[in-house]
Amino acid sequence: MQNKTSILPDLEQMAQHYLSQEAQLKRRIIVCGGTGCIANGALKVRDAICAEMAKSGLKTVIDLQECEDHQDETYFSKSGCQGFCQMGPILRIEPEGIFYCKVKPEDAAEIVNVTLKNNEIIERLVYIDPVSGKACRHENEIDFYTMQNRVVLHNCLIEPDNIEEYISRKGYVGARKALCEMSPEQVCQLIIDSGLRGRGGGGFPSGLKWKLTLDSQGDKKYVICNGDEGDPGAFMDRSLLEGNPHAVIEGMIIAAKAIEADEGVVYVRAEYPLAVRRMRNAIQQAQECGLLGTNLFDSGFNFKLRIMEGAGAFVCGEETALIASIEGKRGMPSPKPPFPAQSGLFGKPTLINNVETLASIPYILVEGAAAFRSLGTEKSPGTKTFALTGHVANTGLIEVPFGSTLRDIVYKIGGGVTDNDGKVSGEDFKAVQIGGPSGGCLTPELLDLPLDFDSLKEAGAMIGSGGLVVMNNQTCMVKIARFFMRFTQNESCGKCVPCREGTKQMLALLDDIIEGKADADTLELLEQTAEAVQLGSLCGLGKTAPNPVLSTMRYFREEYEAHVFKKVCPAGECKALAKPEIIAELCIGCGACKRKCPVDAITGELKKPHYIDVDKCIRCGACKAACRFKAIVGV
Repeated sequence: MQNKTSILPDLEQMAQHYLSQEAQLKRRIIVCGGTGCIANGALKVRDAICAEMAKSGLKTVIDLQECEDHQDETYFSKSGCQGFCQMGPILRIEPEGIFYCKVKPEDAAEIVNVTLKNNEIIERLVYIDPVSGKACRHENEIDFYTMQNRVVLHNCLIEPDNIEEYISRKGYVGARKALCEMSPEQVCQLIIDSGLRGRGGGGFPSGLKWKLTLDSQGDKKYVICNGDEGDPGAFMDRSLLEGNPHAVIEGMIIAAKAIEADEGVVYVRAEYPLAVRRMRNAIQQAQECGLLGTNLFDSGFNFKLRIMEGAGAFVCGEETALIASIEGKRGMPSPKPPFPAQSGLFGKPTLINNVETLASIPYILVEGAAAFRSLGTEKSPGTKTFALTGHVANTGLIEVPFGSTLRDIVYKIGGGVTDNDGKVSGEDFKAVQIGGPSGGCLTPELLDLPLDFDSLKEAGAMIGSGGLVVMNNQTCMVKIARFFMRFTQNESCGKCVPCREGTKQMLALLDDIIEGKADADTLELLEQTAEAVQLGSLCGLGKTAPNPVLSTMRYFREEYEAHVFKKVCPAGECKALAKPEIIAELCIGCGACKRKCPVDAITGELKKPHYIDVDKCIRCGACKAACRFKAIVGV
């Protein structure tokens, strides 16, 4: 790659340079380089295969920029997160399109000798559909991928540390168009026409937000990328920063043009070291190519960009708290108005968008507003990424058009609901928690509800950041509400009384319900407190903190009442309310549980069903751990 610090960037020349190198290659192997796969040994897999290839005399390269001649070499690149996290490390072999999963370093020799040398597929490394049992040798045979529509995740297959590969796929063309051919008003209008809504949770129209910031008077303006993704189980923004950093940078350049800003900040939580490292590298590459800095594309437009690492406070995902953190203050929200568009960072007009919102912008500039609107629904155009987790066969990072149903996501992309042992269990769906601590529950009756901003709001839930936690019938919904309330209470900044004290009281009330200490007044008090926190909290995070409680009480009232009035946990998960029991049909009378019981609460003859004395049982769980037949419940 040429150093173009003071040279007008020629995107076509840079793209052609990369494509000419790519054309020389014999083959390309792509290993998933997302955090999950790397933690599971993906780079060790790459190194082991490269070593085996060297032994066999096969030429390989892991950096196309090392030299110009790559004739008959195999390019071994890493990608961003490929989505199918539970199947990692994932290996793709092109041009054959072979898809291997759960690859280990010890598989290296077989991959080289069987696949790379003889073009044969190793059956034990291909994906097996958990429902049909079908062996899927290529990505286009796997429902997890074929049922998606990957727009912002599409380029997560490229090498994230090679700017030329991004440029070869129309990268920075949108930025050049915005800077050289459009006025700020025209850029804002294009985003308004696209119907893009903020992907960070609130769903506010992005173009309108840009126009409000443009109209604000100020001698200095800022663009901030909100990468402070703090929801439990959410990793969409992290994956985009790791796998497609240049799309985020390009989106920020376009946004800067739209509001007439000359400086930007990428705010990323410090717990995302790989995302920080790849973003820093991408910014440096963009600077070297003349895509950041002064007089971009000879347009007279200047834009510089820096990264700030956040300390990991959940509240810093809120706009005003994030601004305070960047300014070196404690991350706490401020009352609105004024809004950041009027008075934001250092008192200047500031535009804040989350990672996915910004990564969507280049597509709109290149393909047009109509193309973007062709995806999704009328009021919620485009696609949305989700982190699909919980009791579902296929977990990972997915992207679907707005309007997709929960049924399609859970049963087609997700492969179906699983039991607690991980086996697909058919119609065992109980609920899905959507939107993390700020979201709510969706029940089986809502499986065909189109997932978009407005439909979910009517159902008492919200898109939120995009977390989707699937739960089976063995899940206690009171415990789920308590899990999210404990998280929210721990993360409350403490600035306003409703959130600081209200979440603490809600958590205490949920503890009473789970421990069998609740009475008829507890449910009423819990509901009243939740509504007070919702109405009185200072920021959006506090106002949405009660959502998991209110939605579970709305859809699973009978489960709360069983805990309170019958002192029973229907799911058998709350130990204080569970009735210790040995299921006679499963007990073979081996005596293992009886020998392990420290208080002699179990009786029974050899080879006959045993019994637990409820009054003696201390619910220590020793018997359950000793039973190989899963005959013991309620401890």
